[in-house]
Amino acid sequence: MSTPNNEPADLENGAEAPRQQRSSLPSFLFITFVLFMLTSGRGDDVTVVRDQYLNGLNSLNRQLANYSAWLNGTASNYSLPTLDPNMLPLVGAFVTFGPELDPKSGSYYSNMTGFWHGDLQPHNLTNLNTSEAASSWRHLSEQFMVSTNFTAIPDLLGPWNWTRSNRVSLSVGDKLIPFEHNGFNNTNVAIIHGKVDLSDPESSDELRLDFEGIHVLSTGAVYAHAESSGRGMDIRDLPALVPSKFRNDSARAVEIELAYRISKLQEKIESGSFEQDSSEADETPKTKCSFKLFAQLKGSDVPKELMDELESEIGEPTGITTVKSPEFSLEGVMLSQDCGILYEVKHVLGVQSQRLYRKITTYSGISTLVNLALLALFRRQAAESSSAIGLSRVSRYTFLIQSLIDAISFIGHITLGILAEGRPSLSVLAPAGLACLLFVYEAQMAVLIGQIQAPEDAPSSRPTPPPPSPAPVPAPQQTGPAVIGEEGAPATPPQQPAPPPAPTLPERPSFWRFLWTHIRTDPAARLWTILSLSLMVVFRVVIALSLPLFFIGSLYSGMWLMQIYRSVRRSRSSGLSVEYLVGTTLGRLFFACYFLACPKNILDVEPRRWIYFVGLFMLAQVCIIFLQERVDPAFFLPKRMSPAQTYDYHPPLPLPDPEAPEQTLGDCAICMDAILVDPSLQRRSKSTDAKERPVLGRAGGLLGKVGGARKTYSLAPCHHLFHTACLERWLAIKNICPQCRRPLPPL
Repeated sequence: MSTPNNEPADLENGAEAPRQQRSSLPSFLFITFVLFMLTSGRGDDVTVVRDQYLNGLNSLNRQLANYSAWLNGTASNYSLPTLDPNMLPLVGAFVTFGPELDPKSGSYYSNMTGFWHGDLQPHNLTNLNTSEAASSWRHLSEQFMVSTNFTAIPDLLGPWNWTRSNRVSLSVGDKLIPFEHNGFNNTNVAIIHGKVDLSDPESSDELRLDFEGIHVLSTGAVYAHAESSGRGMDIRDLPALVPSKFRNDSARAVEIELAYRISKLQEKIESGSFEQDSSEADETPKTKCSFKLFAQLKGSDVPKELMDELESEIGEPTGITTVKSPEFSLEGVMLSQDCGILYEVKHVLGVQSQRLYRKITTYSGISTLVNLALLALFRRQAAESSSAIGLSRVSRYTFLIQSLIDAISFIGHITLGILAEGRPSLSVLAPAGLACLLFVYEAQMAVLIGQIQAPEDAPSSRPTPPPPSPAPVPAPQQTGPAVIGEEGAPATPPQQPAPPPAPTLPERPSFWRFLWTHIRTDPAARLWTILSLSLMVVFRVVIALSLPLFFIGSLYSGMWLMQIYRSVRRSRSSGLSVEYLVGTTLGRLFFACYFLACPKNILDVEPRRWIYFVGLFMLAQVCIIFLQERVDPAFFLPKRMSPAQTYDYHPPLPLPDPEAPEQTLGDCAICMDAILVDPSLQRRSKSTDAKERPVLGRAGGLLGKVGGARKTYSLAPCHHLFHTACLERWLAIKNICPQCRRPLPPL
């Protein structure tokens, strides 16, 4: 019986070999995992949240009523707190507040909205070191700490290590509060709010503080109050930090801002759009210290009119030519009287939000093109390696590692889109979607490779020995007289047949045991389980914003290592094209080098020098794979460490009798046609009885020297004989013997 060239037959039943059905349990587990990730959030009762909003609204209304009464000089329950007289002199020892500049010769930035990053230098005011004790501000710190309760400091400090903090990040929102008072329009005061993050370089942990403050535009000075997230602040106390010259204007601006927040809260309650953000509320604050933040913007020699034009162009670009942007920087001090801590905030550089958003949009466009290139390279390589022979040459772990990298990329871009908000968040969805698509394709590729390579690790099936024959049952001894038969011989008593064994029902395994057995025996289930667990770790760690960078570095470093190992182990080259190796490596390195080598990346991640070694290591791996393709898979190993030679499908075989009518070696186990003998490959050999017998072997002479003669027969390790062409077509679909189902080495 013959079959088409591209459809090998199953000789056991004479039909086409059925495809192995994909197990449904791994898909069920993976879908369950995805649903768990989507529904793992906690939702508060809407009624409870509404009650909380109503209580907050009532509290703000009372605060505004008392504050307005105090501001107008009528009876009120509110009074402005008194600032410690030693605070501003101590701050002045570190920060010099700028004067009001002439609008024609200089100006300050009027909008601080953006992201700031700088250095910190801590000072412990409760225990000054030698250099601090000899400084000019020592007596000011001693007077400042007179009213501090030293016994309560350890409880207020909390678990945070204050002396190791050396970096600060600020996310600032600046809102101008124009108002009219006594017939004059005032546009000199803005309300700022945001977050301050202190970072610990040793633990990669961060301490987050919320702050509310006042920005005086004419002097570029900032006066703010900072507390741990969730503790809350009363913005009515902010005018106490401002110099008396600007205190009344600041108080009016605070009143307007408080009324605005009440109106926004009222709109949320009426529309029912409640923000259920309980993560920070449930988290225990790392510290109970209250901080005062004083900062001064760096002045510029740009006239006020040109500065306003520059800031307008930054906010809403029109394409006009403006002056060169001056440095957007500030210096400041953070100090806590109740905890005895003072931080010098130095070399703080900022980037305006609109510029950052345009930077994010540019990055999104470039990363989209890179991901498109990665997707095109992968699809082309997947098409080239779609056969069973091609899939048996590549490593499943190479694609599994790449799928994890793309999962991290997807989550990172989605997180970036959430943080960016507005139009930039939409642009980030493009590379995020392509990264998700790459993850799905690469995970499917890894599963497919695992199914093709599963027979390699399967134990060889051995014939089961026949069950031992039952031992003869000895005849029972008779105590009485022997029974004599008719012919005088002793009669043999009839033997009673042994009762059949009672059927035993197999013990039904528990669900967990069945699950463990299924994962352990099914390669697809095992691969999906590993992928699901890895994704769970990636999701949780990335969302927590504490992903160790060495984990990313290890993924990049080991991306091609498993392919090199498989090529050496199987003594076969990878079959990966040069364009795929080089293009994929460069595309992966683009993201790693941008965030870990570029000092001005959009996330402001500090450069890591080790990323250069990771890049060189990846390029070295690509060179090794290229040489494995051109030279030898184990060219870099000593001879004694080289793997065993590959299996020879064309060993010398004895020829049939020369006088036989057909010179054949037998029938092919696939097409069932005879395997004819090539006369050019016959040679004579002597057997043990010194007689010459025909043997089919390697050709001698020129044909043997060339070594390129194609044998018409192929003998598998299981001693089944095939046409070479038939076996090649069969191995292009499955790498197991079509008769005994044992795994076959590459042809």
